[in-house]
Amino acid sequence: MNRTAAALAALLASTCLSSAAMAQSSPAASAAPGGFATSDATDPWLWLEEIEGERAMAWVEAHNAQSLGVLRGDPRFETLHAQALEIVESRDRIPFPGFNHDGTIDNFWQDANHVRGVWRTTTLDSYRSAEPQWETILDVDALAAAEGKNWVYKGATCLPPEETRCLVSLSDGGKDAVTIREFDRTTKTFVEGGFVLPESKGGASWVDADTLLVSRDFGPGSMTTSGYPMIVKVLRRGQTLDQAQTVFTGQPTDVSVSGYSLRDADGNIRATLINRGVNFYEGETHRLNADGTTTKLELPAKSSINALVQGQLVVTTDQDWTAPSGQEFRTGDVIAWDLDRWLADPATPAQLVIRPGEREAVEGISNTRNRLVVAMTENVRGAVYVYEPAASGPWSRTRLDLPENVTVGVGSASERDDRVFVSVAGYLTPSSLYLADAAAGEAGVVKSLPAKFDAEGLTVEQFEARSADGTMIPYFVVHREAMPLDGSNPTLLYGYGGYQVSLLPGYSATVGKLWLERGGVYVVANTRGGGEFGPRWHQAALQQNRQRAHEDFQAVAEDLIRRGITSQPRLGIMGGSQGGLFMGAMLTQRPDLINAAVIQVPLFDMLRFHKLLAGASWIAEYGDPDIPEQRAWIEQYSPYQRLAAGQPYPEVFIHTSTKDDRVHPGHARKAAARLEELGYPVLFYENTDGGHAAGANLRETARRLALEYTYLTRRLMDQPAAGAAE
Repeated sequence: MNRTAAALAALLASTCLSSAAMAQSSPAASAAPGGFATSDATDPWLWLEEIEGERAMAWVEAHNAQSLGVLRGDPRFETLHAQALEIVESRDRIPFPGFNHDGTIDNFWQDANHVRGVWRTTTLDSYRSAEPQWETILDVDALAAAEGKNWVYKGATCLPPEETRCLVSLSDGGKDAVTIREFDRTTKTFVEGGFVLPESKGGASWVDADTLLVSRDFGPGSMTTSGYPMIVKVLRRGQTLDQAQTVFTGQPTDVSVSGYSLRDADGNIRATLINRGVNFYEGETHRLNADGTTTKLELPAKSSINALVQGQLVVTTDQDWTAPSGQEFRTGDVIAWDLDRWLADPATPAQLVIRPGEREAVEGISNTRNRLVVAMTENVRGAVYVYEPAASGPWSRTRLDLPENVTVGVGSASERDDRVFVSVAGYLTPSSLYLADAAAGEAGVVKSLPAKFDAEGLTVEQFEARSADGTMIPYFVVHREAMPLDGSNPTLLYGYGGYQVSLLPGYSATVGKLWLERGGVYVVANTRGGGEFGPRWHQAALQQNRQRAHEDFQAVAEDLIRRGITSQPRLGIMGGSQGGLFMGAMLTQRPDLINAAVIQVPLFDMLRFHKLLAGASWIAEYGDPDIPEQRAWIEQYSPYQRLAAGQPYPEVFIHTSTKDDRVHPGHARKAAARLEELGYPVLFYENTDGGHAAGANLRETARRLALEYTYLTRRLMDQPAAGAAE
């Protein structure tokens, strides 16, 4: 999903009836779950879960041929594909930077000549120029060709402060599982005889030049039921994984464990820490002591360590919590301790740094050498604040001078001084990159993205819809100023609604070019389950309350129709992963509201999600289907089991990836098979590469986009709308 468990570590009827009346009148919404697929014995499509089974892949190939024949055969596909390819391969994109310890800049870049990408570097002065002079560190296309592999670059971590030795993560086809190899930035080669960790989920981090903290698949009994590492080892140069020293072992029911070194701005280790993810949201942090023992730190179960700045450890709590000092903290608070004093005495008082308001949320925290830099939203509009630690009393706060009514994001920060990159974007505002001086409170534009679509005559409005329980749900509408309010506008409604992921205004060249510019309306729903108003907004739709998020999304659809912005024949929905579950819930509960659904790499069979790949790690979000009380919540909305005959389902477009080792492709396959079994037309496409992102390279991404918008054009823009009720 969009948050990973390893703390590890992407976008978009009748108006005379009330929302409640419409919900009660929906035939699908009142249908009780039947006996279909309530056990393995009653699931006729279970064999589609065999990811690369011969029978399953034959089914995939047949459906790919049929769906590609329909969509690529549409005369509009080629134009949409050419436009998408031009956008994703364009060279005038902002090369987003990462500060190195010495002040130089790294960037990972993909274009038409580097579809897999190139890791490259330059100086800050060069980066700020119109034509930076880049030096290649690693060409992933050349590496893949030389080794005959479908390598997808998954990042590198370099040992501070020199940062000449790095651990490079490479994925076969885009899977979460990676091979990790030691790389020398000076010679730009992999180190002969250096660290090499075979393919596995998990990670590795530097302790020193000859020592790693490793969490991997060490063999039988070393992985959790979620499919992530359960053991952390210390691996020394020259040792095999079998010889590495085990320093921490979690429980099979945990999500994952991992280790890392907490370092100051000079690269010095201040503590070596181990994260134990008990579930997706609750965990423990343990300190690894010099003698190899560990000590559990006194932190809330739902919390995150965000930064270490001027010796102050900054932590966010996602629950109400009484500290050992007796201090009371609230959900969403950002607090700080003097690290050394706190490690010596957990009862050391903390300082309250930030307490967000009811409609505020902390969206990102970073730190420069001397300052804490925080991206916040208020009613889904962004700002960046700089906090300076104080020896006693409250930290001082200043606001960076940035545009308003946009989304702002904190990027890479310097460890040498107080400079930090900040991104600014809106639905109609092309992305800009600012370089800010956090100490001076000043910021200036470094790079700006040129407009990628014609926004003349377009505007953005924010509305609210009343959900079934009365909660007001904000949503954004991007549309023509002269839009008629007669229900005639082809409208794409995007949603996600889980894992505390906020859907903030952002500039999407592909949405603009392939949809808005062609007369479409784009809507983003900020439902509960997301993080737009902080942890409480997310927690309001957890487990037994998951249906609230579905009702929020449905309320937005109803409100769009009530306002005359669109109507059922012109309304389509889109979402991926958890958002794919959202689409399935809308399809099975309120098909009367929609005429199209793009269901991307979805969760669909919620009675088996915990048994497939990383699914067990998401029990904290949805509940456990093996516990009868919790299974009862899930059965009420699980889309796979709720699919039924005689419903006004539109033809849907479902796509997934064979190489997705996070959300099992069986969800998407079984959804399509069940729909066809019930007599409904369905378009299904499975990319054989690409992982959870559904595209291993830029060309695959462009093809996926063109397929989606060809489908949406056919369903929502054609006259009459394809498949619309007469």
